[in-house]
Amino acid sequence: MTTEEFRLPRSREANERLHALIPGGAHTYAKGDDQYPEDLAPVISHGRGAHVWDVDGNRYVEYGSGLRSVSLGHAHPRVLEAVRRELDRGGNFVRPSLLEAEAAERFLATVPTAEMVKFAKNGSDATTAAVRLARAATGRPRVALCADHPFFSVDDWFIGTTPMSAGIPAATTDLTVRFPYGDLAATEELLTRYEGEVACLILEPATHTEPPPGYLAGLRALADRHGCVLVFDEMITGFRWSEAGAQGLYGVVPDLSTFGKALGNGFAVSALAGRRELMERGGLRHSGERVFLLSTTHGAETHSLAAAMAVQTAYAEEGVTARLHALGERLAAGVREAAAAMGVGDHVVVRGRASNLVFATLDDARRPSQEYRTLFLRHLLTGGVLAPSFVVSAALTDADIDHTVDVVAQACAVYRKALDAGDPTPWLGGRPVKPVFRRRA
Repeated sequence: MTTEEFRLPRSREANERLHALIPGGAHTYAKGDDQYPEDLAPVISHGRGAHVWDVDGNRYVEYGSGLRSVSLGHAHPRVLEAVRRELDRGGNFVRPSLLEAEAAERFLATVPTAEMVKFAKNGSDATTAAVRLARAATGRPRVALCADHPFFSVDDWFIGTTPMSAGIPAATTDLTVRFPYGDLAATEELLTRYEGEVACLILEPATHTEPPPGYLAGLRALADRHGCVLVFDEMITGFRWSEAGAQGLYGVVPDLSTFGKALGNGFAVSALAGRRELMERGGLRHSGERVFLLSTTHGAETHSLAAAMAVQTAYAEEGVTARLHALGERLAAGVREAAAAMGVGDHVVVRGRASNLVFATLDDARRPSQEYRTLFLRHLLTGGVLAPSFVVSAALTDADIDHTVDVVAQACAVYRKALDAGDPTPWLGGRPVKPVFRRRA
Protein backbone atom coordinates (compact mmCIF):
# COMPACT_ATOMS: atom_id res chain seq x y z
CA MET A 1 0.00 0.00 0.00
CA THR A 2 1.36 3.42 -0.95
CA THR A 3 1.19 6.46 1.28
CA GLU A 4 -1.48 7.87 -1.05
CA GLU A 5 -3.64 4.76 -0.59
CA PHE A 6 -3.24 4.53 3.20
CA ARG A 7 -6.37 5.96 4.81
CA LEU A 8 -7.70 5.97 8.36
CA PRO A 9 -11.42 6.82 8.02
CA ARG A 10 -12.48 5.45 11.41
CA SER A 11 -9.54 7.05 13.16
CA ARG A 12 -10.36 10.36 11.48
CA GLU A 13 -13.97 10.11 12.67
CA ALA A 14 -12.82 9.15 16.17
CA ASN A 15 -10.44 12.13 16.24
CA GLU A 16 -13.35 14.43 15.47
CA ARG A 17 -15.30 12.92 18.37
CA LEU A 18 -12.30 13.35 20.65
CA HIS A 19 -11.83 17.01 19.72
CA ALA A 20 -15.52 17.73 20.25
CA LEU A 21 -15.36 16.42 23.80
CA ILE A 22 -11.76 16.84 25.01
CA PRO A 23 -9.62 19.99 24.65
CA GLY A 24 -6.84 19.04 22.24
CA GLY A 25 -8.46 15.72 21.41
CA ALA A 26 -6.26 13.84 23.89
CA HIS A 27 -5.42 13.84 27.58
CA THR A 28 -1.71 14.41 26.95
CA TYR A 29 -0.45 17.08 24.55
CA ALA A 30 2.26 14.74 23.28
CA LYS A 31 -0.50 12.37 22.10
CA GLY A 32 -2.30 15.08 20.08
CA ASP A 33 -3.04 14.55 16.40
CA ASP A 34 -0.98 17.69 15.65
CA GLN A 35 2.04 15.51 16.41
CA TYR A 36 1.25 13.31 13.39
CA PRO A 37 0.85 13.91 9.64
CA GLU A 38 -2.50 15.29 8.62
CA ASP A 39 -5.25 12.62 8.67
CA LEU A 40 -2.69 9.99 9.71
CA ALA A 41 -3.15 10.04 13.48
CA PRO A 42 -4.36 6.54 14.37
CA VAL A 43 -6.77 6.11 17.27
CA ILE A 44 -5.86 2.98 19.19
CA SER A 45 -8.21 0.07 19.74
CA HIS A 46 -5.93 -2.18 21.80
CA GLY A 47 -2.39 -3.37 22.28
CA ARG A 48 -0.49 -6.51 23.16
CA GLY A 49 3.22 -6.81 23.63
CA ALA A 50 5.01 -4.45 21.26
CA HIS A 51 2.05 -4.11 18.89
CA VAL A 52 -1.04 -1.91 18.81
CA TRP A 53 -4.08 -1.98 16.56
CA ASP A 54 -6.00 1.11 15.48
CA VAL A 55 -9.78 1.35 15.09
CA ASP A 56 -9.32 0.87 11.33
CA GLY A 57 -7.80 -2.56 11.93
CA ASN A 58 -4.19 -1.68 11.11
CA ARG A 59 -1.43 -3.25 13.21
CA TYR A 60 1.71 -1.32 14.12
CA VAL A 61 5.02 -2.04 15.77
CA GLU A 62 4.91 0.59 18.51
CA TYR A 63 7.73 2.62 20.03
CA GLY A 64 7.65 5.03 22.96
CA SER A 65 4.67 3.09 24.28
CA GLY A 66 2.54 5.09 26.71
CA LEU A 67 4.98 8.01 26.51
CA ARG A 68 7.79 5.65 27.56
CA SER A 69 5.77 4.14 30.42
CA VAL A 70 5.04 0.69 28.96
CA SER A 71 8.56 -0.70 28.99
CA LEU A 72 7.57 -4.37 29.40
CA GLY A 73 5.00 -4.33 26.61
CA HIS A 74 1.23 -4.04 26.71
CA ALA A 75 -0.80 -6.46 28.85
CA HIS A 76 2.27 -8.00 30.44
CA PRO A 77 1.13 -11.25 32.13
CA ARG A 78 3.07 -10.78 35.38
CA VAL A 79 1.71 -7.26 35.85
CA LEU A 80 -1.86 -8.20 34.94
CA GLU A 81 -1.83 -11.13 37.36
CA ALA A 82 -0.74 -8.84 40.22
CA VAL A 83 -3.37 -6.26 39.34
CA ARG A 84 -6.21 -8.79 39.08
CA ARG A 85 -5.26 -10.25 42.44
CA GLU A 86 -5.88 -6.88 44.11
CA LEU A 87 -8.98 -5.86 42.15
CA ASP A 88 -11.09 -8.48 43.94
CA ARG A 89 -9.87 -7.23 47.33
CA GLY A 90 -10.88 -3.59 47.01
CA GLY A 91 -8.76 -0.75 45.73
CA ASN A 92 -8.99 2.23 48.07
CA PHE A 93 -9.78 2.45 51.77
CA VAL A 94 -10.21 5.03 54.54
CA ARG A 95 -6.92 3.92 56.10
CA PRO A 96 -3.63 2.68 54.59
CA SER A 97 -3.45 -0.91 53.45
CA LEU A 98 -0.54 -3.18 54.31
CA LEU A 99 0.27 -3.21 50.61
CA GLU A 100 1.50 0.39 50.95
CA ALA A 101 4.25 -0.70 53.34
CA GLU A 102 5.12 -3.66 51.12
CA ALA A 103 5.32 -1.45 48.02
CA ALA A 104 7.49 1.07 49.86
CA GLU A 105 9.82 -1.66 51.14
CA ARG A 106 10.12 -3.10 47.65
CA PHE A 107 10.83 0.28 46.09
CA LEU A 108 13.48 1.21 48.66
CA ALA A 109 15.15 -2.17 48.19
CA THR A 110 15.24 -1.47 44.43
CA VAL A 111 16.45 2.12 44.86
CA PRO A 112 18.69 1.77 47.95
CA THR A 113 20.04 5.32 47.63
CA ALA A 114 16.66 6.56 48.95
CA GLU A 115 15.53 6.25 52.57
CA MET A 116 11.81 7.06 52.33
CA VAL A 117 9.25 7.09 49.54
CA LYS A 118 5.76 8.40 48.94
CA PHE A 119 3.60 7.32 46.02
CA ALA A 120 1.33 9.39 43.81
CA LYS A 121 -0.38 8.99 40.43
CA ASN A 122 1.63 11.17 38.04
CA GLY A 123 5.07 12.66 37.65
CA SER A 124 4.03 16.29 38.05
CA ASP A 125 2.71 15.64 41.56
CA ALA A 126 6.06 14.15 42.55
CA THR A 127 8.30 16.82 41.02
CA THR A 128 6.19 19.65 42.43
CA ALA A 129 6.27 18.01 45.86
CA ALA A 130 10.06 17.87 45.58
CA VAL A 131 10.19 21.58 44.77
CA ARG A 132 7.86 22.47 47.64
CA LEU A 133 9.87 20.35 50.05
CA ALA A 134 13.15 21.93 48.91
CA ARG A 135 11.72 25.41 49.38
CA ALA A 136 10.46 24.53 52.86
CA ALA A 137 13.73 22.92 53.92
CA THR A 138 15.93 25.78 52.70
CA GLY A 139 13.59 28.73 53.22
CA ARG A 140 14.51 29.87 49.71
CA PRO A 141 12.14 30.86 46.88
CA ARG A 142 13.92 30.09 43.62
CA VAL A 143 13.96 26.86 41.62
CA ALA A 144 16.84 26.19 39.22
CA LEU A 145 15.91 23.73 36.48
CA CYS A 146 17.97 22.31 33.67
CA ALA A 147 17.27 24.30 30.51
CA ASP A 148 18.14 21.40 28.20
CA HIS A 149 15.44 19.03 29.46
CA PRO A 150 12.00 19.34 27.89
CA PHE A 151 9.51 18.68 30.67
CA PHE A 152 9.28 18.58 34.45
CA SER A 153 5.70 19.32 35.51
CA VAL A 154 2.29 20.63 34.49
CA ASP A 155 2.49 23.04 37.43
CA ASP A 156 3.14 26.77 37.22
CA TRP A 157 6.77 26.74 38.37
CA PHE A 158 7.68 24.88 35.17
CA ILE A 159 4.96 25.57 32.58
CA GLY A 160 5.46 29.28 33.12
CA THR A 161 8.90 28.90 31.52
CA THR A 162 7.48 27.44 28.29
CA PRO A 163 5.75 29.15 25.34
CA MET A 164 2.43 27.88 26.78
CA SER A 165 2.60 30.20 29.78
CA ALA A 166 -0.90 31.68 29.44
CA GLY A 167 -2.64 31.98 32.81
CA ILE A 168 0.55 31.89 34.87
CA PRO A 169 1.56 35.06 36.76
CA ALA A 170 4.96 36.49 35.91
CA ALA A 171 5.76 36.62 39.62
CA THR A 172 5.64 32.83 39.69
CA THR A 173 7.73 32.38 36.55
CA ASP A 174 10.33 34.86 37.79
CA LEU A 175 11.18 32.48 40.62
CA THR A 176 12.33 29.78 38.18
CA VAL A 177 15.82 30.11 36.71
CA ARG A 178 17.72 27.86 34.33
CA PHE A 179 21.12 26.23 34.08
CA PRO A 180 22.66 24.35 31.11
CA TYR A 181 23.27 20.62 31.25
CA GLY A 182 26.89 19.58 31.51
CA ASP A 183 28.25 23.05 32.36
CA LEU A 184 29.31 23.23 35.99
CA ALA A 185 30.88 26.67 35.63
CA ALA A 186 27.66 28.19 34.32
CA THR A 187 25.69 26.52 37.11
CA GLU A 188 28.06 27.85 39.76
CA GLU A 189 27.77 31.32 38.24
CA LEU A 190 23.97 31.06 38.51
CA LEU A 191 24.13 29.93 42.13
CA THR A 192 26.54 32.76 42.93
CA ARG A 193 24.34 35.33 41.19
CA TYR A 194 21.38 34.18 43.27
CA GLU A 195 23.40 33.35 46.36
CA GLY A 196 21.14 32.21 49.20
CA GLU A 197 18.02 32.24 46.98
CA VAL A 198 18.05 28.89 45.13
CA ALA A 199 16.14 26.13 46.91
CA CYS A 200 17.01 23.31 44.52
CA LEU A 201 18.68 22.17 41.35
CA ILE A 202 16.31 19.86 39.43
CA LEU A 203 17.33 17.96 36.32
CA GLU A 204 17.15 14.67 34.52
CA PRO A 205 20.47 13.05 35.43
CA ALA A 206 20.84 11.84 31.82
CA THR A 207 18.76 12.01 28.66
CA HIS A 208 19.85 11.89 25.02
CA THR A 209 23.50 12.28 25.95
CA GLU A 210 25.57 10.69 28.68
CA PRO A 211 26.60 13.02 31.51
CA PRO A 212 30.16 14.33 31.03
CA PRO A 213 32.70 12.64 33.31
CA GLY A 214 32.42 14.04 36.81
CA TYR A 215 29.40 16.20 35.99
CA LEU A 216 26.83 14.68 38.34
CA ALA A 217 29.36 14.47 41.17
CA GLY A 218 30.23 18.09 40.48
CA LEU A 219 26.57 19.09 40.74
CA ARG A 220 26.36 17.21 44.04
CA ALA A 221 29.32 19.22 45.33
CA LEU A 222 27.84 22.52 44.06
CA ALA A 223 24.51 21.83 45.76
CA ASP A 224 26.30 21.05 49.03
CA ARG A 225 28.51 24.12 48.81
CA HIS A 226 25.61 26.47 48.09
CA GLY A 227 23.18 24.83 50.50
CA CYS A 228 20.52 23.80 47.99
CA VAL A 229 18.70 20.52 47.42
CA LEU A 230 19.72 18.29 44.49
CA VAL A 231 16.70 16.69 42.78
CA PHE A 232 17.01 14.02 40.10
CA ASP A 233 13.95 13.66 37.86
CA GLU A 234 14.16 9.93 37.09
CA MET A 235 10.81 9.64 35.32
CA ILE A 236 12.59 8.41 32.20
CA THR A 237 15.92 7.16 33.54
CA GLY A 238 14.28 5.12 36.30
CA PHE A 239 14.54 1.43 35.33
CA ARG A 240 15.61 2.19 31.74
CA TRP A 241 19.12 3.15 32.90
CA SER A 242 19.20 0.63 35.72
CA GLU A 243 16.72 -0.80 38.21
CA ALA A 244 17.96 1.83 40.66
CA GLY A 245 17.81 4.59 38.06
CA ALA A 246 20.61 6.82 36.86
CA GLN A 247 21.65 7.45 40.46
CA GLY A 248 22.30 3.74 40.83
CA LEU A 249 24.18 3.55 37.54
CA TYR A 250 26.38 6.62 38.00
CA GLY A 251 26.80 6.37 41.76
CA VAL A 252 25.74 9.93 42.62
CA VAL A 253 23.09 10.24 45.33
CA PRO A 254 20.58 13.10 45.07
CA ASP A 255 18.72 14.51 48.05
CA LEU A 256 15.39 13.78 46.37
CA SER A 257 14.38 11.87 43.26
CA THR A 258 11.18 11.25 41.37
CA PHE A 259 10.12 8.10 39.51
CA GLY A 260 7.17 7.21 37.29
CA LYS A 261 6.57 6.02 33.73
CA ALA A 262 8.21 2.55 33.68
CA LEU A 263 7.38 2.06 37.37
CA GLY A 264 3.81 0.96 36.58
CA ASN A 265 4.09 -0.35 33.00
CA GLY A 266 1.18 1.91 32.06
CA PHE A 267 -0.66 1.83 35.39
CA ALA A 268 -0.80 5.18 37.16
CA VAL A 269 1.88 5.31 39.84
CA SER A 270 4.74 7.69 40.57
CA ALA A 271 7.08 8.15 43.49
CA LEU A 272 8.95 10.82 45.39
CA ALA A 273 11.94 9.35 47.23
CA GLY A 274 14.86 10.73 49.14
CA ARG A 275 16.70 11.39 52.37
CA ARG A 276 14.77 10.69 55.55
CA GLU A 277 15.67 14.07 57.05
CA LEU A 278 13.92 15.84 54.16
CA MET A 279 11.07 13.43 53.52
CA GLU A 280 10.02 13.29 57.18
CA ARG A 281 9.20 17.01 57.02
CA GLY A 282 6.07 15.88 55.20
CA GLY A 283 5.27 13.39 57.96
CA LEU A 284 4.17 13.36 61.58
CA ARG A 285 7.35 12.42 63.44
CA HIS A 286 9.23 15.70 63.62
CA SER A 287 8.99 18.91 65.60
CA GLY A 288 9.33 21.43 62.76
CA GLU A 289 6.84 23.22 60.56
CA ARG A 290 4.71 20.78 58.57
CA VAL A 291 5.10 20.51 54.80
CA PHE A 292 2.10 19.50 52.72
CA LEU A 293 4.16 17.01 50.76
CA LEU A 294 1.84 14.66 48.87
CA SER A 295 -1.76 13.83 49.73
CA THR A 296 -3.69 12.22 46.92
CA THR A 297 -6.97 10.33 47.07
CA HIS A 298 -5.80 7.69 44.62
CA GLY A 299 -2.06 7.70 45.33
CA ALA A 300 -2.14 4.33 47.07
CA GLU A 301 -4.65 2.45 44.90
CA THR A 302 -3.79 -1.15 45.62
CA HIS A 303 -3.78 -2.42 42.04
CA SER A 304 -1.33 0.29 40.87
CA LEU A 305 1.06 -0.43 43.74
CA ALA A 306 0.77 -4.14 42.94
CA ALA A 307 1.63 -3.32 39.33
CA ALA A 308 4.70 -1.40 40.47
CA MET A 309 5.92 -4.33 42.57
CA ALA A 310 5.36 -6.71 39.68
CA VAL A 311 7.33 -4.43 37.36
CA GLN A 312 10.25 -4.38 39.79
CA THR A 313 10.13 -8.17 40.04
CA ALA A 314 10.12 -8.48 36.25
CA TYR A 315 13.10 -6.18 35.88
CA ALA A 316 15.08 -8.10 38.48
CA GLU A 317 14.19 -11.62 37.34
CA GLU A 318 13.94 -11.13 33.57
CA GLY A 319 16.94 -8.86 32.99
CA VAL A 320 14.72 -6.23 31.40
CA THR A 321 17.17 -3.32 31.44
CA ALA A 322 19.80 -5.39 29.64
CA ARG A 323 17.20 -6.50 27.09
CA LEU A 324 16.10 -2.91 26.45
CA HIS A 325 19.70 -1.95 25.77
CA ALA A 326 20.29 -4.91 23.45
CA LEU A 327 17.12 -4.20 21.45
CA GLY A 328 17.96 -0.51 21.25
CA GLU A 329 21.48 -1.19 20.05
CA ARG A 330 20.17 -3.49 17.32
CA LEU A 331 17.60 -0.89 16.25
CA ALA A 332 20.04 2.03 16.29
CA ALA A 333 22.60 0.12 14.22
CA GLY A 334 19.96 -0.89 11.68
CA VAL A 335 18.48 2.59 11.32
CA ARG A 336 21.91 4.20 10.97
CA GLU A 337 22.92 1.66 8.35
CA ALA A 338 19.69 2.13 6.41
CA ALA A 339 19.96 5.91 6.52
CA ALA A 340 23.58 5.84 5.39
CA ALA A 341 22.79 3.45 2.55
CA MET A 342 20.15 5.85 1.25
CA GLY A 343 22.47 8.84 1.55
CA VAL A 344 20.70 10.51 4.47
CA GLY A 345 22.91 9.40 7.33
CA ASP A 346 23.56 13.03 8.24
CA HIS A 347 19.85 13.88 8.15
CA VAL A 348 18.06 10.99 9.90
CA VAL A 349 20.00 10.83 13.13
CA VAL A 350 19.44 8.40 16.02
CA ARG A 351 20.45 9.73 19.42
CA GLY A 352 20.37 8.70 23.04
CA ARG A 353 21.03 5.76 25.27
CA ALA A 354 20.08 2.47 23.63
CA SER A 355 17.13 2.03 26.02
CA ASN A 356 15.80 5.52 25.25
CA LEU A 357 16.43 6.31 21.58
CA VAL A 358 15.04 9.35 19.80
CA PHE A 359 15.55 10.45 16.22
CA ALA A 360 16.21 13.83 14.66
CA THR A 361 15.06 14.78 11.16
CA LEU A 362 17.33 17.43 9.65
CA ASP A 363 16.98 19.50 6.49
CA ASP A 364 19.62 20.13 3.82
CA ALA A 365 21.34 22.61 6.15
CA ARG A 366 21.27 20.02 8.97
CA ARG A 367 18.73 21.99 10.97
CA PRO A 368 15.83 20.27 12.79
CA SER A 369 12.84 20.22 10.47
CA GLN A 370 9.18 19.60 11.24
CA GLU A 371 8.57 19.17 7.50
CA TYR A 372 11.08 16.36 7.17
CA ARG A 373 9.79 14.83 10.40
CA THR A 374 6.33 14.78 8.81
CA LEU A 375 7.65 13.05 5.71
CA PHE A 376 9.49 10.48 7.82
CA LEU A 377 6.54 9.77 10.15
CA ARG A 378 4.18 9.45 7.19
CA HIS A 379 6.21 6.64 5.67
CA LEU A 380 6.72 4.90 9.00
CA LEU A 381 2.97 4.87 9.65
CA THR A 382 2.06 3.54 6.23
CA GLY A 383 4.67 0.83 6.76
CA GLY A 384 3.09 -0.26 10.03
CA VAL A 385 5.48 1.48 12.44
CA LEU A 386 4.09 3.88 15.05
CA ALA A 387 7.18 5.72 16.25
CA PRO A 388 7.16 9.25 17.62
CA SER A 389 10.53 8.09 19.00
CA PHE A 390 12.55 4.89 18.84
CA VAL A 391 12.16 4.13 22.56
CA VAL A 392 12.00 0.34 22.78
CA SER A 393 9.95 -1.98 24.95
CA ALA A 394 11.11 -5.38 26.12
CA ALA A 395 8.30 -7.05 24.15
CA LEU A 396 9.92 -6.25 20.78
CA THR A 397 11.32 -9.16 18.81
CA ASP A 398 14.21 -9.26 16.38
CA ALA A 399 11.61 -9.59 13.63
CA ASP A 400 9.94 -6.37 14.81
CA ILE A 401 13.29 -4.58 14.68
CA ASP A 402 14.05 -5.96 11.22
CA HIS A 403 10.65 -4.83 9.95
CA THR A 404 11.20 -1.39 11.41
CA VAL A 405 14.59 -1.07 9.72
CA ASP A 406 13.08 -2.12 6.37
CA VAL A 407 10.39 0.56 6.71
CA VAL A 408 12.99 3.15 7.74
CA ALA A 409 14.99 2.31 4.62
CA GLN A 410 11.94 2.97 2.44
CA ALA A 411 11.29 6.24 4.26
CA CYS A 412 14.91 7.27 3.81
CA ALA A 413 14.72 6.67 0.07
CA VAL A 414 11.90 9.22 -0.13
CA TYR A 415 13.78 11.51 2.25
CA ARG A 416 16.70 11.50 -0.23
CA LYS A 417 14.33 12.47 -3.06
CA ALA A 418 13.02 15.38 -1.04
CA LEU A 419 16.53 16.57 -0.22
CA ASP A 420 17.51 16.35 -3.88
CA ALA A 421 14.41 18.35 -4.83
CA GLY A 422 15.23 20.91 -2.17
CA ASP A 423 11.64 20.85 -0.92
CA PRO A 424 9.82 18.15 1.10
CA THR A 425 6.36 19.70 0.55
CA PRO A 426 5.18 17.31 -2.21
CA TRP A 427 5.71 14.37 0.17
CA LEU A 428 3.96 15.77 3.27
CA GLY A 429 0.31 15.07 2.37
CA GLY A 430 -0.82 18.17 4.28
CA ARG A 431 0.35 20.48 7.04
CA PRO A 432 3.55 19.62 8.90
CA VAL A 433 3.57 18.24 12.42
CA LYS A 434 3.96 20.83 15.17
CA PRO A 435 6.00 21.14 18.37
CA VAL A 436 4.08 20.52 21.59
CA PHE A 437 5.16 23.76 23.24
CA ARG A 438 3.98 26.66 21.10
CA ARG A 439 2.09 29.84 21.90
CA ARG A 440 -0.68 29.49 19.29
CA ALA A 441 -2.78 26.46 18.36
